[in-house]
Amino acid sequence: MTSPPVLSGGCACGAVRFTVSGAPKRAGLCHCLTCRKAPAAAFNPFVVYEPGAVDVTGEVRIWRSSPDYARGFCGTCGSRVYGGNAGEIELSLGSFDAVGPIAPQYESWVSRREPWLRALDVPQHAANREP
Repeated sequence: MTSPPVLSGGCACGAVRFTVSGAPKRAGLCHCLTCRKAPAAAFNPFVVYEPGAVDVTGEVRIWRSSPDYARGFCGTCGSRVYGGNAGEIELSLGSFDAVGPIAPQYESWVSRREPWLRALDVPQHAANREP
C-alpha cells in the first residue's frame, strides 16, 4: 500500500507556499456568495485537510469572514492561500502546483450556481453539506 503523495502549492507571486501530506478529509465545490466573492470567481474548488497535514511558509494576512472562519492570503499579491478554523484547513484546488491531483466529491450551495455552469456528476447540496 502506498501513502498519498506530498503536494505543494502557493500564491500567485510565490511569496507564500504550502505543502500537504496525507489523505484529505474531503474535496468539493462551493457556490455560496462568500466563496464566490473572496476569489472573484463563479465558485470555489477546495480540499480540506487536518491542520497538522498542512505546512504554510511566508507572510500570510488574515481576514475573518465569520467569527469561526479565517481566510489567509498573501500580503504581496492578495492571493487566497487557505481558510479554516481550529479543526480544518481548506486549500483552493487552483493553488496547487500540480493540475488535477484531487477531484471534487460534492457541490454545495448549488442554489447559487451560475445558470450557465453545468453540475458535476457528484452529490449536489442546495446549501451547506451536512456532515
